[in-house]
Amino acid sequence: MPFITKQYKFCAAHRYWNNRWTEAENFENFGDDIYLHGHNYNLDITISGEINTDSGFIVNLQKLNNIVQENVISIMDHSQIEKDIDWFENRQPSTENMVVFIWERLVGKIPSPAKLHSIKLQETPTISTTYFGPK
Repeated sequence: MPFITKQYKFCAAHRYWNNRWTEAENFENFGDDIYLHGHNYNLDITISGEINTDSGFIVNLQKLNNIVQENVISIMDHSQIEKDIDWFENRQPSTENMVVFIWERLVGKIPSPAKLHSIKLQETPTISTTYFGPK
C-alpha cells in the first residue's frame, strides 16, 4: 500500500515548567527551556490508502490542506502552546505531546478510504517525534 507525506510549517512558542517542582528542579530538568522561546516547526502528515483510479492520488491534497489548516495550523501557528491551547493545560508542550494532540485533531477527518498513518513533528534540526497513533 502506498503512503504519501505532506509537509506543513508553523511557528509557535512554549516554555517547559512543572508547578510541582522548585525553580532549581525545573532548571535541572529543562535547562534554559524554562524560559519562553519559539521554534519553526516542520509537520509531516503521512496518509496511507489505495490509489484512486480516477485521480491517481491516495487523498485529495486540497482537502487534506484544508483539514490540516483548519484543525492544526490555525490553532498552533503563532501560539504560546501551553497557554493558548487548552489541551496542554496539564501537559508539557513537548513534541511528544504535540504529535498526540495533532493526531487527535486529524484522525477522524481524513477522507475515506485514505487513513492517517503517522505524524512527524520536527522542532529543531536534531529533535523530531513520530507518532503512529494509539496502540
